[in-house]
Parts: sequence; structure tokens; C-alpha cells
Amino acid sequence: MRKALTGGALLALLALGSSVAAEEIGASSPKFWSVPQVGALPYDAHGRLIRRGRDLITATYSHIGPDMPDRAQRFAGNNLACGNCHLDAGVKKFGLPLFGVAEDFPTYSARAGARITLQERINSCMTRSMNGRPLPVSSAPMRAIVAYIQFLSTGVRKGEKLSGLGAGETVPELERAADPARGRDIYQARCIGCHNVDGAGVQNSLPGLGAGYAFPPLWGSDSFNDGAGMARLITAATFIHSNMPDGVDYLHPRLSPEEAWDVAALMISRPRPHRAGLEKDFPDLLQKPIDAPYGPYADGFSEEQHKFGPYGPIRAKLKEIEREKGEVRNPNVK
Repeated sequence: MRKALTGGALLALLALGSSVAAEEIGASSPKFWSVPQVGALPYDAHGRLIRRGRDLITATYSHIGPDMPDRAQRFAGNNLACGNCHLDAGVKKFGLPLFGVAEDFPTYSARAGARITLQERINSCMTRSMNGRPLPVSSAPMRAIVAYIQFLSTGVRKGEKLSGLGAGETVPELERAADPARGRDIYQARCIGCHNVDGAGVQNSLPGLGAGYAFPPLWGSDSFNDGAGMARLITAATFIHSNMPDGVDYLHPRLSPEEAWDVAALMISRPRPHRAGLEKDFPDLLQKPIDAPYGPYADGFSEEQHKFGPYGPIRAKLKEIEREKGEVRNPNVK
């Protein structure tokens, strides 16, 4: 894996405006769109705000992390950066990019069972991937992050979908459960050089200095919590296949699909912080992701199978329930 997972800016070419057009370079396309260049912005108030937002994405720990001298500014609960998941400051294609998404909000969230704003979506990451607390909507860090994400959507019309969003095509699923034991062998061969023998990552400096990680921890107390999207097997396996080991892109994967599933299974099987209240996620349980690693579920399958698969039998059962009931209300949501 990489300076990545729930960082930073490795491919400067992308940040300087490499193409993320609707079709690959050389193919015919009705629209050509490039990532806007932060470096081309004037040094006025708005330009500084956008640059501040980019800094918060790439070095979250240095601005709102748990080692900040001002306790009031300690919003992130770990020393990760947003850029550990949103690669290359949020502009890497299929590295969970932040471009082209601002106009999608407000949007419906199945997890909340309601429409949410961009600020609420950012705070979902703050409380899950960053294992921290919400940023006040009117706070300077929130305004900066929003400004940066909006800037990355410059020229994108509402409803327009750019190529490169998310983590890529879901890797072909296994007919068996993903296996953490097999994943351990893959981890030792391909991942240990960056993420350390115990998944603890490699820090940029001595602990307590707020300098973050050269390569982030994949589990343990300073990693994302069990309510984060990266704690789900399908999300993790797809991200890993498209982006790992460090330097890989979706066009040249280095791990096979099977290897990606198994090393993802190892990562999500390891201990990490727990987020309270997960049982209240997804008011309609039929809208809950099939790989959510925590209950309750609508289908009667075990948490173990939801966590590691195989998913074919669960999908078949869910389709049957949907035809019969239409929805299944979460008993923990009033």
C-alpha cells in the first residue's frame, strides 16, 4: 500500500493539471476537462483559502491533529491525513478523488437515511476515517476544505459525472471468503516495506510532534475506526487493487484480484478504534452495503460473512427480501 489509505501528493503532474477527461487520452470525447491548477491561483483571500484547504487535505495532522498545541484545534483523532485515502491531494484518478463531487451535494445518504450537505459528508470522514470529532460548519478549517473541493470541481456541471471517481471498477469477487491468513503472506511480500511489520506505518518524525506518517498505519490505535468506508472489504480491495503498492495506478495493477481481496481481508481483520453508535447506521437495512462489517442486517447472514464474503448468497437473499418487503427498517433507529 502507500503513503495512502483513509498520503499525499506523489504525482505532481496531476496536481498541475493532468487530464482526467471523460475518456482516455487519444479517444474521442465530447468534453475535455482537466484538474484546475492550484498553483495558478492569485494570492488573494480566496486563493489562500483554497491553498489552506489543500494543506488540510495533505497534512491534516499538522493543522487539526491530536498533537496540536491548541486543544481546541484537535479535531482529528489520529495522525492520518485526508490524503491517505484521497490520493495526491484528492486528484488521483481512481484514488478516491475529490474532483467533480462538489455539485453532487446536497445528496441522499443511505447511511444517514436523509439528504446531507458537503459539510456533513466531510464530518462523516472526520468522525470515522479520522476517528475524531466534527468540524463546526463555520470554522476556518471547514471553510477551507469546502473551498478546495469546490475549486476541484471548477467547470463541472451539476449531474455531470467525470471519469476516475471512486476507486475504480470493483475487482471480480471471490467464490470463497477472503482470507486474512493468505493476506498475511501477501502483506509480508508486498506491503511490509512501507507499512511496517505490525501495520503501524512509518512516522515522519518522533511520536507527539504532529508530523504524521510517511506511510500510514493500516490498523491499530492511530488508524481509521471501524465505521470508516475503508473498513469495508469491497472498498478496501478495490482501492488496494487500483493503487497499491505505492506508485501503482489502475492501468497497471501489480496485485491480482485475489491478492487484493486477501490482503484487504487481513487489514480489516486487525484491531482498530471502535466508533460508538454504528448499530444506528442505515435506517433502511436493505440499503446497507453488503460488506458493512457490523450489524444489524436484513438477511440473516452472519457478521463474519458480511465482513469477508462470499457475497453471492447474501445478494440473492437481499433481492428476495426486497421483492417481498421493499424495505427493512433498522430496529435501532426511532
